[in-house]
Amino acid sequence: MKVLVVGGAGYIGSHMVKHLLGAGHEVVVADNFSSGHRAALLGCPLAELDIADATALDALFANQRFDVVFHFASFIQVGESVIEPGKYYANNLAATLTLLQAMVRAQIKHFIFSSTAAVYGDPAYAPIDEEHPKAAINPYGRSKWMVEQMLEDFDHAYGLKSVRLRYFNAAGADPDGQLGERHEPETHLIPLILQAAAGRRPTITVFGRDYDTPDGTCIRDYIHVADLAQAHALALDYLIEGGPSTAFNLGNGQGFSVQEVIDAARRVTDRAIAISEAPRRAGDPPRLVADASRARAMLGWQPRFAALEQIIAHAWAWEQKYPWH
Repeated sequence: MKVLVVGGAGYIGSHMVKHLLGAGHEVVVADNFSSGHRAALLGCPLAELDIADATALDALFANQRFDVVFHFASFIQVGESVIEPGKYYANNLAATLTLLQAMVRAQIKHFIFSSTAAVYGDPAYAPIDEEHPKAAINPYGRSKWMVEQMLEDFDHAYGLKSVRLRYFNAAGADPDGQLGERHEPETHLIPLILQAAAGRRPTITVFGRDYDTPDGTCIRDYIHVADLAQAHALALDYLIEGGPSTAFNLGNGQGFSVQEVIDAARRVTDRAIAISEAPRRAGDPPRLVADASRARAMLGWQPRFAALEQIIAHAWAWEQKYPWH
């Protein structure tokens, strides 16, 4: 199939592009490089544009016929979203609306959306299934939930079929070492720990040791970025085979505490990793773990890299390539 990957020069998007190319699809990347990297394009044709630009989208869709659009081009920093909510609603919500309207004009009927577990807010129970109440507690999560609701409306009105994939904690790097995580600034736990292991930062900060968990630090569900890409490809098969619009959680279904991740990184890297202590951050729930049984049952998805040490080992191989070229 011919596939457009919006945000295909970013962390998850670039891994998606590699997976699609390996499966024999024809891939075009659309990116404005606000956070993506040209080196991650893997030689794909590029449409350098902003999805807020309806004219540019109409021109792209007039010149090329796509079977499906994957959308990864969102801002993702929770803290920043609280300080600058307008930035998040403009890009994550309004620009996505512009993209969807252009797809309708071009009669593109399949859409796969990178959503987030942040739509659930503070969990009422764990593990979290797809029916858990949606009660996002920050503009980032609310912007994603608003898009999910728009997608339901676009299905009813225009027949635009979508799969919304709610990630828990994306982590790791391409097992072949070709791609990896390179956010600026970096906010994700595993790369921050590995930067400390590599000497690129003095310590890793632990925010709170008084949570109701076995060791007092927060527990999160980490999913390998290559397993995320595989789930998206299965979602594409599901839509093309006529599956109705729906949402799936993506996680390993097991949680690891911050301290457990640090300890695992020490084993993988064989490096001393210094820790600095800080108070709890507002809005950090004690435990976020996915119930991803729906994706396993309906998509046939089975994570290949579920072991925490394996996730960290792939990320460490990538970190050791810094500075990346």
